[in-house]
Amino acid sequence: MRVLRSSDSRGHFDFGWLDTRHSFSFGDYFDPDHHHYRALRVLNEDVVQPGQGFGTHGHKDMEILTWVMSGALEHKDSLGSHGVIRPGEAQVMSAGTGIRHSEFNHSATEPVHFLQIWLIPESKDLAPRYGQVNFEAADLADRWRLIASRDGAEGSVVLLQDIRIHAARLSAGTSLQATLPPGRYGYLHVATGKVRLDDGSTFTQGDALKVWEEGGPTLTAEAASEVLWFDLP
Repeated sequence: MRVLRSSDSRGHFDFGWLDTRHSFSFGDYFDPDHHHYRALRVLNEDVVQPGQGFGTHGHKDMEILTWVMSGALEHKDSLGSHGVIRPGEAQVMSAGTGIRHSEFNHSATEPVHFLQIWLIPESKDLAPRYGQVNFEAADLADRWRLIASRDGAEGSVVLLQDIRIHAARLSAGTSLQATLPPGRYGYLHVATGKVRLDDGSTFTQGDALKVWEEGGPTLTAEAASEVLWFDLP
């Protein structure tokens, strides 16, 4: 079975410094029909203006993955971690028993466009931790690249949950199948661009598809596109 989650049905807030869209209930946006999908709790698409960002704040008992499509995002946290996340880099933060961090646009002239993804961990009160992995552009080009997994397979960042997240940057005309093992659940999110699925439907930036069928959909890029595929328990 497949269920569309269209971009224009997401929660949307424009605060000037931040333009944000929520696929699931978050902050002042509440949608009982889209509170979470399996262990995928939050998927926010954020555009933060130059020199702006999120001041120091806390999280607990959540796996937080950041994926940047354009620009650069600077991160600092209470573990002493300090880094800049750029396109092609996956950053994960396990909030666990508690962590405080800040995130700011690293540029004084260009906006940063990124996804912030929250995943329900396998258990509560885990030790907080931080990880970041850079993926070569060639590894993302016209193929699925595993960027996050429970076992850190293929050099992906480690998640404390049985989830596998793939990313791909597709050139126009490229086709890929999003595979899904038996008993698993899929979530396809179009981060940028435009793709056509095997049933003829067209998905553009921010559109998503919930999937629970063995095999998964095949997609073809109609323009340069970046897509994420979540394999969920």
